[in-house]
Amino acid sequence: MIKIPIWLRKIWKAIQSLFNHIPEELKVAIHTGVLITENIKTFVDSPVADIITLLIPGETDDRIRVVLRKAIPQILIQLKLADSCSEINNPTELTSCAIKTLQSLTGDLKSAFLHNLSVLIAQVAADGKLTWQDGASIMEWYYQNRFKTN
Repeated sequence: MIKIPIWLRKIWKAIQSLFNHIPEELKVAIHTGVLITENIKTFVDSPVADIITLLIPGETDDRIRVVLRKAIPQILIQLKLADSCSEINNPTELTSCAIKTLQSLTGDLKSAFLHNLSVLIAQVAADGKLTWQDGASIMEWYYQNRFKTN
């Protein structure tokens, strides 16, 4: 078993402390980012479904849901996951195409895209109140220590 250095444990504790003291709306945004990314990871294409609606958790606030419906396709485009979908104008079809591209990736590259996707979605859900730096650190801690353990 690999022993985690003391300094790394201190960093994790600091992030945990930070998470415990952030406003509830940011906690919700982080949780939303992780859930949507997990839904993207496990998405199975369905011709009947509105993919964007399926990706956004049901308990998400309606205002945030509207913003995310517009933002998710744009985030996928910005991450260059929709490059092979350039001829598609429909947001649902574009999202489906980009997810197929993401699902074809493997290893660290796929993990990096999923992590970036989570942070960007959480930033949208937080209405700009979450910085990239804070989001990246808190998202990783939340995923490893709260989400995966449930």
